[in-house]
Amino acid sequence: MLMTVITIYTLFVLVSIYTSVMQIGFVNDAKRKEAVLLGAADFLKAGNYTVTKEKLSIVSSFVDYLMFIAWMGFGISYLSNNVFFENEAILNIAVVLSFVVINSILSLPFGYYEKFVLDEKYGFNKSSMGQWIKDTLISFAMTLVLGSLVIWGIYLIITNFSLWWLWSFVFIFAVVILINMLYPAFRAMFFDKLTPLKDEELDGEIKTLMDKTGFVSSGVFISDASKRDARLNAYFGGFGKAKRVVLFDTLIEKLTTKELLAVLGHELGHFAHGDIYKNIALVGAMLFAMFGIFGNLPDSLYLEMGISQEPYLLMILLMLFMPILGFVMMPIMGIVSRHNEYEADKMGSELGGAGGAIELANALKKLVTENKSFPLSHPLYIFFHYTHPPVLERLKELGVDIQKA
Repeated sequence: MLMTVITIYTLFVLVSIYTSVMQIGFVNDAKRKEAVLLGAADFLKAGNYTVTKEKLSIVSSFVDYLMFIAWMGFGISYLSNNVFFENEAILNIAVVLSFVVINSILSLPFGYYEKFVLDEKYGFNKSSMGQWIKDTLISFAMTLVLGSLVIWGIYLIITNFSLWWLWSFVFIFAVVILINMLYPAFRAMFFDKLTPLKDEELDGEIKTLMDKTGFVSSGVFISDASKRDARLNAYFGGFGKAKRVVLFDTLIEKLTTKELLAVLGHELGHFAHGDIYKNIALVGAMLFAMFGIFGNLPDSLYLEMGISQEPYLLMILLMLFMPILGFVMMPIMGIVSRHNEYEADKMGSELGGAGGAIELANALKKLVTENKSFPLSHPLYIFFHYTHPPVLERLKELGVDIQKA
């Protein structure tokens, strides 16, 4: 059984690397041809950035694979035999957190390289080393505190319910929903500084736009994201009265008012169509499948690993195999998500009135340019990784001439 598990993970890694290799070859070939949507220099730069990121992804996947083999071969057994606490709950928390901490430390070099080498080279990084260390330590502390509570909750469920996997799913699903509700507040508290939008005219236009779809929020805020990154972004966070509209200051700087309203119209399209609830339902389905599978693993697996069926082992196995299920589910989630994006684009262009499609097209082009998103991708890569349709397809669906967009 252990070899079967390792074989499944190996196939997952090989398919993942294969899609990256196909994407690298496709982009390397495409970037030497006539530029599409972008200027020649930006087209080449975006292509080079995409290729470099995929190469980093391949290295990361290979390291993750080695770590998986190490954990399954001796790592979990080592933690089990070398972490000691009399209290069973504390023991389980300590073992699982040790697993999380070790993996987090090993991922730090990749985070550093992406931030201070790759992003620095392509003009994205605006963060200082001190800021990055501070952010990393805050994230680490939050992981320890919140992670301990979640692990403790699952431990109590496993030790008190025969259908532990079902109740664990309910518990984790509730945690996911809670995180979505609290994300804007946590981000504002520990990372980005959020300030109310001071441009009264723009604030009024945004609120008029929200009224058209019945979107009620606690306000429109500007994030000082430019102190860390040059990318453009915006998001609607929270549920109910806690909903917030958050605009990156980089977005305000680069887009015109009409383009900004078109982007927000797109996001409001997601709200009007209930896409956030559809996405949560898909995540719920994935979590249910994951807990269902790992709640019914054969005893032979634990015997071959030389470890008893302890709660911490179940939790570690869940985390080890989560990427596989995510990879399998991604095409399904991608198909649904890409359909939702087309519908949100349609509504965004309609909310913008006459010329709304052109304004949204202009905004998409600026987003592609500023975020150095290469406009072309291999179909296999799109199938496995894209949650948004390729921008060229979005422009065609909007009925916008690509050459004039």
